Amino acid sequence: MVDNLPSVWLIGGTVDSRTIAEELITQSIGCLVTVTTPEARHLYPIHPSLRVHVGALSPEEIPAFLERHGITVIVDASHPFATQITATVTAIAKERHIPYIRFERPPLALGENTLEVPDVDSLTTGSYQTYLVGKRVLLTVGARWLGHFSTLHSQALLFARTLPYPQALAQAIAAGFTSDRIIALRPPVAESLEIALWQQWQIQVVVTKASGAQGGEDVKKRVAQALGVTLIRIARPENKVGQTVNDLAPIYQFCQSHLRT
Repeated sequence: MVDNLPSVWLIGGTVDSRTIAEELITQSIGCLVTVTTPEARHLYPIHPSLRVHVGALSPEEIPAFLERHGITVIVDASHPFATQITATVTAIAKERHIPYIRFERPPLALGENTLEVPDVDSLTTGSYQTYLVGKRVLLTVGARWLGHFSTLHSQALLFARTLPYPQALAQAIAAGFTSDRIIALRPPVAESLEIALWQQWQIQVVVTKASGAQGGEDVKKRVAQALGVTLIRIARPENKVGQTVNDLAPIYQFCQSHLRT
């Protein structure tokens, strides 16, 4: 059975995807958003032309998902580090001749106190590890990545900031973080609060992802410069996919043109 409402599959879970969904609603374009957690469902407005699917889709499930929901256009607005779903969907879209477009957040220039490393492993096991040893380090990389740092607890004083969800807290605890070194906080985090938190914990180094302004990277850059803290940015993985844009306007034009045809 095919749904008669959705025509656009929006791979979501980000602030960018919420903006895209809201604009598609104003254009009366049926949209099905997919998110991986129940909490992300609340990013989106309730509207007759918008549906939200909660839960990860395996590569084997996606073809039937596309058929069931009558998907004719795919808009990928997933996180810059969500490379697996992007690679999978790109390949399926090409195979099934479904128009695909990806929104990639504009990258930010390096700040005065910012060091960029190529990947998390080079920071936790490679030569860049020396920037962490003996320091008070705040990790703002997401709970799923905290396990990469679990072997460094004896070499640095590590603090973790996670989302305020049971799963995220469980991941932090499993990675060796005690309750006095975890703060559960939902972004966006105001600059004044960042300053207060870093000062409270006497942070010397902050580790973040190159997630762009939407991920709070710009705020961290300013705070790092103001407090003299070293900001270590993990570079984005290379996403060699189909059509990619850094502006939202082409997304809507893409949907309109392909839905007309």
